[in-house]
Amino acid sequence: MGKTGWLILGLCVTGLIALILWLSGERPGALDHRDDQIHLVALLMVLVFVGSGFMYRLGSTPGRVWLKYGAIWIGLGVLLVAGYSLREDFSNLGSRMTAELMPGRAVEIAPGTVVIRAGSDGHFHLRAVVDGTKIPFLVDTGATSIVLSPEAAQRIGLDLTKLSFTLKTRTANGIGRAAPIRLREIRIGPISVRNIPALVNQAPMSESLLGVNFLSRLKRYAVSGETLTLVR
Repeated sequence: MGKTGWLILGLCVTGLIALILWLSGERPGALDHRDDQIHLVALLMVLVFVGSGFMYRLGSTPGRVWLKYGAIWIGLGVLLVAGYSLREDFSNLGSRMTAELMPGRAVEIAPGTVVIRAGSDGHFHLRAVVDGTKIPFLVDTGATSIVLSPEAAQRIGLDLTKLSFTLKTRTANGIGRAAPIRLREIRIGPISVRNIPALVNQAPMSESLLGVNFLSRLKRYAVSGETLTLVR
């Protein structure tokens, strides 16, 4: 490798070091964990391996071509390190796009925070894991309690014949009856609420209701346009 090659290699290495130092200053926590450091080193090794192949292949090319491929080398380094440093931002962007494209799916956008996009009917539908079983729910801020349909109750292992339907409930269809129960856990993505009271409706329901007694156990919940945000 001639003098031009060594010069370009030196510039590339200097540029990468300067880029890493700059990103560390801009995002001081990006490399605090050992796993993050190992991953960055592995990525740099891949870049060095690929770049070495370019160096070997183009060892006899003219200086102008060296400059061209040297610029490519530097550009690859910039993209690699910048992409690694900004990986959380890209991940959040991807999560928000997923939430927009898939109504009803609870998408985590930050630790302990999920968003749900409204369905075509304007309501928020989601699937929660109730005592280990996925159950479809309608988020209903007008319901004071979680209300399971008879079908959902059976799916989580409850015997309807052993429930006591002693509570009167007022629904859109008139007065109904429900049985009080207690659930071990309801989980929506990373959000988990344990040991929470609920009701099992005696009459069939098209969908179980996720009521205020669940929402009140959260740190915060908010509706903005067609997006519901839950924060644990």
